[in-house]
Amino acid sequence: MHPAFSVIFLTTLLGAGQGLFLAIFTGQLYSVARFLPTQDDEFYALGSLVALVLLVVGLGASFFHLGRPERAWRSAAMWRTSWLSREVILLPILMLLVFAYGVAHWMEWTQPWFRIGEVLNVDATLIFGLLGAIASFALFVATAMIYASVKFLQEWHSTFTVANFTLLGMASGFMLAAAYSAYIGNPLVAFFGTWAVVLTLGALVSRVAHLRRNARLKHKSTVQTAIGVRHTAVVQKAQGAMGGSFNTREFFHGRSDSTVRLVRNSFLILVFPVPILLISAAYLIESTSLPILAFVIQYLGLIAERWYFFAEAKHPQNLYYQSVA
Repeated sequence: MHPAFSVIFLTTLLGAGQGLFLAIFTGQLYSVARFLPTQDDEFYALGSLVALVLLVVGLGASFFHLGRPERAWRSAAMWRTSWLSREVILLPILMLLVFAYGVAHWMEWTQPWFRIGEVLNVDATLIFGLLGAIASFALFVATAMIYASVKFLQEWHSTFTVANFTLLGMASGFMLAAAYSAYIGNPLVAFFGTWAVVLTLGALVSRVAHLRRNARLKHKSTVQTAIGVRHTAVVQKAQGAMGGSFNTREFFHGRSDSTVRLVRNSFLILVFPVPILLISAAYLIESTSLPILAFVIQYLGLIAERWYFFAEAKHPQNLYYQSVA
């Protein structure tokens, strides 16, 4: 497939925004459970603002691959059967909940709505945070299922697609939370950094398993099945046109095998070992800048990872367009 950078930025920015919100809310739950003096409402408010900005920018990126952006609202109409429609509905719901969560902290709405047991007071921030967390996970599933539900693209049609979108988004979000807390000196930096490493390792296992699974795929469509000829040696000599077309531009990336391998090897280094080493070094030397560098490098790697995700998919229509003449 041809990787559209608008979709690449859409999925990576949304993933980082969702992951950051989940990290911020998880940090609040951790603080409440451990009775830590880190109930800094400004910290949570500004963190949710950063998450909201990432979601808004990601949404903005999506308009660049629409033929008629003014009709984008119609994409929500098929929510009963379309994962894209469900994503379109879930995204503004999540944005509204993230905004409400940030406002609740900024306005210090800490009066308990009800009590659980003898200790836990449930206020507006916890309610909005819980609803936002549910919406975040639902959005991860909806975004990933847009691709995982495409059966004829066998590289995508796998539960690994959902696992990778979720784990990579959460890893980048927790990495950003570690960078944010390190920058402002919040004591939750060790909590965020530890979980950023755990999630990055989990994403590494899932992504490598996905790569190995795709490397062993036996594609159902071949040149023989495409034209209904069972001869073992079938070679295309012409595609029916003397130049490029929509099909050759939109369903093939146009890069050499060596370039694709370089991108794959690059993201395997940038997304996984480098950020882990930087976070570990930051913990040992108590650096406030290394977590920021770790997030930046990991996000650049995620751009390469998402490019490879799209380029790896072999669209069956390319069986008809292997050679111009």
